[in-house]
Amino acid sequence: MRTLRRALAALLVLAALTAFLFWQNCSIQTEQVDVALSALPPQFDGLRVAEIADLHGRQFGTDNAVLLRAVKNADPDLICIDGDLFDENTDLSMLPPLLRGLVAIAPTFYVTGNHEFQVARRGEMFDLMEQLGVCVLRDDYTVMTRDGASIVIAGVDDPCGPLERKTPAELVAQIRAEVGQDAFILLLAHRNDPPERWAALGVPLVLAGHCHGGVVRLPLVGGVFGTERTLFPAYDAGLYRADGTALYVSRGMGYSRAHFRLFNRPHLPVLILRSGES
Repeated sequence: MRTLRRALAALLVLAALTAFLFWQNCSIQTEQVDVALSALPPQFDGLRVAEIADLHGRQFGTDNAVLLRAVKNADPDLICIDGDLFDENTDLSMLPPLLRGLVAIAPTFYVTGNHEFQVARRGEMFDLMEQLGVCVLRDDYTVMTRDGASIVIAGVDDPCGPLERKTPAELVAQIRAEVGQDAFILLLAHRNDPPERWAALGVPLVLAGHCHGGVVRLPLVGGVFGTERTLFPAYDAGLYRADGTALYVSRGMGYSRAHFRLFNRPHLPVLILRSGES
């Protein structure tokens, strides 16, 4: 009898551990974050921005129905995809239903990550995105207006892209020349570079991913594994500020090399932009 009880206890522990790991790796965490921005026009106060980063072709439910439901429930005004939407191992047939679903929820914007440039059919996929209504920002920008005011939504190609490309500084200079010196820029950039880089260009808000939240997260420590095979990376997740610039780094939703996440559920940040001092 004692042996049977021990076996049952071991089975219960194993079942609980399996359920916990499934929850950690497969359940989407929607997180609302207020971001105060002194340069944001008051007409855009309360703008809701859903950020999808590092999906890596992963599917949450058939045709990503679970992910689409989570995005819809977040009630975003716009959706920003911060690169590594698909990679060299992705079944690219997953893209059309996901993108159609996102565009039906809110205007959707996309920038490249490093992994898209390892996909032979990437050009075809970029064209498909445009055809489905996604705004593909490859060192480019668009203007969003509301009640007579405007903000700029811009995106920079990942450094793994073409060698001869517009630099971020050149893109920001173009925006200042064509839209106005005081234009508010919401910039999509896949890599979690230090916020000081963007502060030097006068960009008030940057969305990024790339680090996967450090894959494993420890209480009071943060992410453990960095993208450059380093430990305890900087700017791994959350909101960072430097000299008037706010950088928000998503923990991402999918896998790259390590198909495992711990204390780091798939992350769907919803930024609520506030006009005012931080």
